Amino acid sequence: MSKKLTYVTLSVLTAASLALSGCGQENAPSTTAASSPSASAPAALTVSETWAKALESGMTPVFGTIENTTEKEITVSGASTAAAKVAELHETVSGSDGSMKMQPKEGGFVIPAKGTFKLEPGANHIMLMDLTQPVKPGDDITVELQLADGGTTTFTAQVKDFAGANEEYSGTTEPEQGSMDGTHSGMVMPSTTPSK
Repeated sequence: MSKKLTYVTLSVLTAASLALSGCGQENAPSTTAASSPSASAPAALTVSETWAKALESGMTPVFGTIENTTEKEITVSGASTAAAKVAELHETVSGSDGSMKMQPKEGGFVIPAKGTFKLEPGANHIMLMDLTQPVKPGDDITVELQLADGGTTTFTAQVKDFAGANEEYSGTTEPEQGSMDGTHSGMVMPSTTPSK
């Protein structure tokens, strides 16, 4: 009889101990969600080495490196920012007279699977047009990239002093329905980075 009583007592004490330890864990953070792949899935695109040219008004280019971390190519179809009324994806092409001209990139930027895509002076870039306020060295500009599949990626570019990237438009100076009428041209921008 005393063995049976001891067994019942142990069972009750064990159950109470488990209940109490469960209560103590009630507010503890869950480790399951943190280690779940879906909870910490990597971004499809990352943007690094970002910067923009300091300017008082008008337009400024944004540069950097876009990396695709997936197994399939991704197309960046557009961009937007609160720093400018219009943001366009641009490329540099050779004009009929041999000069280099900038124009909107038809079809957007295609980032290869597990590859990178450079935005740099004298080449592809994001042009912010009709700035909403001066962009000064040390400022940060937040840019959102729109993807062809409907997704978005946001990054921040630091504004820096840079002597290159001096562009002028041939055509109108006011955006019409989100696009410039004509291309912008000027000296080929040197492929160098700004002073820090």
